[in-house]
Amino acid sequence: MNSTKEKILDVAEELFADYGFSETSLRMITAKADVNLASVNYHFGSKKTLIQAVFDRFMLSFTTDLSKEMERLDAASTPYQVIDVLATLINPITKLDNLRPNGSGVFMNLLGRAYAETQGHIRRFAMTHYSEVFKHFTRLLQSTSPNLKPAEMFWRLHFMLGSFIFTLAGHKALQEIAESDFQQKVSIEEIIKRLVPFMAAAFSSDAIPSLVINGASNSDIDMARSLGEI
Repeated sequence: MNSTKEKILDVAEELFADYGFSETSLRMITAKADVNLASVNYHFGSKKTLIQAVFDRFMLSFTTDLSKEMERLDAASTPYQVIDVLATLINPITKLDNLRPNGSGVFMNLLGRAYAETQGHIRRFAMTHYSEVFKHFTRLLQSTSPNLKPAEMFWRLHFMLGSFIFTLAGHKALQEIAESDFQQKVSIEEIIKRLVPFMAAAFSSDAIPSLVINGASNSDIDMARSLGEI
């Protein structure tokens, strides 16, 4: 039987994923977990700390597995490309389903809500505890694209993260559409394997214009449109 602390974490994870952090109150959590507020305060101290603990269960597993994948890439005798770096995410993400029911989808849903609700403390928490893993991943990407300026690296990383979160948070809907419309049964791993080459191509593209649309000339925009880039 789950401990009181695990029960609180399980219920908080479900409610945060379904309703978001702002809309989920401690009263909702304690009612569904059938515990009192004192138990939440004893184990976590605050709602913010509880949110971080929910993330930490996923992050510990994900970053441990990601580090192993990146170390294997570092040790490879042949040069690696962007797609190889992004492929290091496949096993760590899919293995989250063994950690928690629908773990990969729930984790991405939580990440999406954290960004949408501007939960800055989650980013600070992640960078405090797991910054070396994220820096390692960024260094691998940078080594494949040494001429990419830091600002452009930021945008491309941000867009890739958004694609990952959006796709995996809604993976059930994608699976249902694929099965009903195209008679394809796809796993989360297969979805990620379709997504990785797409993201690698976008990240590596030399054709993406590094311009602010409002400041671009009409000829710049017309040229980009003609190439199908915007």
